[in-house]
Amino acid sequence: MKPVVLITSGDTAGIGPEICVRALRAARIRNRCRPVLLGDARAFAGYGWRQSLCAVMDTGGLAPLPKPGAPSACGGSASFKAVKLAVNLALNGHADAVVTAPVCKESWALARVGYKDHTSFLRKAAGCPDAAMLFAAGKIRCALVTEHSPLKAVPEQITARKIIARAKAFRAALASLGIKNPSLAVCALNPHAGDGGVLGGEETRVIAPAVAALRRGGMRVCGPLPSDAAWQAHAAGDYDGILCMYHDQALAPLKLAAKTPVVHWTFGLPFVRVSPAHGTAFDIAGKGRADSASMEAAILFAAERCQP
Repeated sequence: MKPVVLITSGDTAGIGPEICVRALRAARIRNRCRPVLLGDARAFAGYGWRQSLCAVMDTGGLAPLPKPGAPSACGGSASFKAVKLAVNLALNGHADAVVTAPVCKESWALARVGYKDHTSFLRKAAGCPDAAMLFAAGKIRCALVTEHSPLKAVPEQITARKIIARAKAFRAALASLGIKNPSLAVCALNPHAGDGGVLGGEETRVIAPAVAALRRGGMRVCGPLPSDAAWQAHAAGDYDGILCMYHDQALAPLKLAAKTPVVHWTFGLPFVRVSPAHGTAFDIAGKGRADSASMEAAILFAAERCQP
């Protein structure tokens, strides 16, 4: 049987509803899974959804939809409501995967939902504190040690325990893709990997000991490497994945190196969760210009992970 994939609307003031409907018009999507949309049905209908396309679980109320193009408390509340329902259904065995359209962290803050982003909610709801944020585009794959953190907070958030946990999750994820005994490159935090402590000491105090512990455990891992050298080596095929210390160390090179749409995969949950690796694009919301390629890739990636 085709896997059931729940697809949440994202912020209805962004491009989420548009890319959901546009992606589901592709026959290859419907051939690979049984999609169900979750969110305000009015938002989906505004972009051409009809009952013949797929089922919708309407989480909307009587409140008017937010106008496209800006964060809002109502947009945050509505998008969180759809995500919460999807996760509850998946945790209770009513779906095989959840694909989430982009939400706005500012909207969630305005709505006071109690979580900063999808990942923090998913970890709490599923009871999986070590679930990892992974990104993939073909053979380009990376994972994060710290995530949506301001740069000034990153050094104190990098711990040996966190590096080890993320590396192990990343290795397991790569193995689930059919890669035997995956090899990982671990990025340094500072330029030139700290240059012997001249440019920072996190490499010698925290990252190198964590890498050594992983090697003792039998993992094929190298680092800490200067991030430019690590990315160059990974793009050349020297490593199966690259573990990055912070958000932009991963996402900026990844999107430059990727030849195919990038997907975000939360690995380590009791169900499959994937999303397109882009934001709400408020600047083009409601203009009919959104590209659904990443959403299509996310749905297909999720469906493939559900296969026995």
